[in-house]
Amino acid sequence: MSAIGATPGIFTALEVAGSGLSAERARMNVIASNLANARTTRGADGQPYRRLDPVFQSRSVSPGSFDPVLRSIKTVEMTRVQPDQTPGQLVYDPQHPDADAAGYVELPNVNVVTEMVNMMTASRAYEAGVTSIESIKQMAASALRIGR
Repeated sequence: MSAIGATPGIFTALEVAGSGLSAERARMNVIASNLANARTTRGADGQPYRRLDPVFQSRSVSPGSFDPVLRSIKTVEMTRVQPDQTPGQLVYDPQHPDADAAGYVELPNVNVVTEMVNMMTASRAYEAGVTSIESIKQMAASALRIGR
């Protein structure tokens, strides 16, 4: 492989940025599910909703490369979603249909403020990814104009 073929290029940069966009979109979907179920006291399993946490993993763009620069370039993906095992808040509401014998209802372990902060963080990261893709496209267009 030539030195030019071994250097990271525009497609590598687009792949990295695109993986970030996909990961943040998936993260926002999980957060939206948490927010939508913040008051769900009984799910299909009969239990209160459990907050979900996305789990991300990085993947090397060129795992077999001997070039340390290429090995250090990574994409990201959401590999799974796992339930948060933190217990929900117990609220005294003996009139609630899901109240136990003592009159307490277990609410989901979703903190709406935390979820909104997570949503804003994911949204900002997504916007940054879009901006980087636009910059990559502008650089490619400039390179093509120089090459004419």
